[in-house]
Amino acid sequence: MTALVKIRSERDRMSAIERRIADFILENAQLLRDYSSQQLANALGISQSSVVKFCQKLGFKGYPDLKLSINEAVVRADNGNGADASGEDAGESPRPAAGLWQRKSEAEETTRLINPPKSLDAAAAAIGRARTVFIIGLGEDDIHARAFALRLSLLGILTVHNFDPAHMTASLSAAAANDVLLVFSEHGMQPALCHLSHHFRARQRGKVVTVTRHSSNALRAHADVALLVSAHDERAHIEPLLYHSALQHLLDRVYIRLCEADGERRTRLQENLERIQPLLEP
Repeated sequence: MTALVKIRSERDRMSAIERRIADFILENAQLLRDYSSQQLANALGISQSSVVKFCQKLGFKGYPDLKLSINEAVVRADNGNGADASGEDAGESPRPAAGLWQRKSEAEETTRLINPPKSLDAAAAAIGRARTVFIIGLGEDDIHARAFALRLSLLGILTVHNFDPAHMTASLSAAAANDVLLVFSEHGMQPALCHLSHHFRARQRGKVVTVTRHSSNALRAHADVALLVSAHDERAHIEPLLYHSALQHLLDRVYIRLCEADGERRTRLQENLERIQPLLEP
């Protein structure tokens, strides 16, 4: 596990000062080689001992070891992890493809670390017990909501999928106790989704499972189970790719738990796939 992955995975459990150090390092990883521990402390307005304690808490002997680990990670990313360019088109730099693979791997690993097995088990158990799973996502989040709704349906789990908060509000009027509202929202800031989640928990006594970025957001406050995605990159065209990859990996882990917890679900899946296949053939 690289130092950057470890920092991202531990950030939510850090103190306020530790989060300041973590955020500075994550945002300035390529510049860290030019900072001494004292310079880093001065830049953040904290003591040098706070920087040293931060490093030791992450399992490093001190600041030099942490800096070395981060520098090595930056160099590997810049070099595309030493990938061979022979498979690339002529005249195309090998770095984007190789670097993307590594960044996706890091995002998936960090996402795995911040979602302990008990959280995945809780999400899968709630979905498995529900009479109905209500699923919603707005905008691009609906892509993942729709795909996951289909996968649950193939297992024989009744789902109600919607991308309109007003329509979902009407659908939730038929919800029963122990049903699940599964909400996809990358940034977790849409007031309509927060209202839906609050209403669902208060009136239907059901479980709310949220899927958001690993950040402080309003939607997480309404969740019984919060599934988190960690995907960070300063390049606007790369970060969404990392998010989608890490999110898919996270959903796959929940899906596998649902399949392995009940042999009847696997039987239904096979039967449904056999029914669907003739419809897809020309």
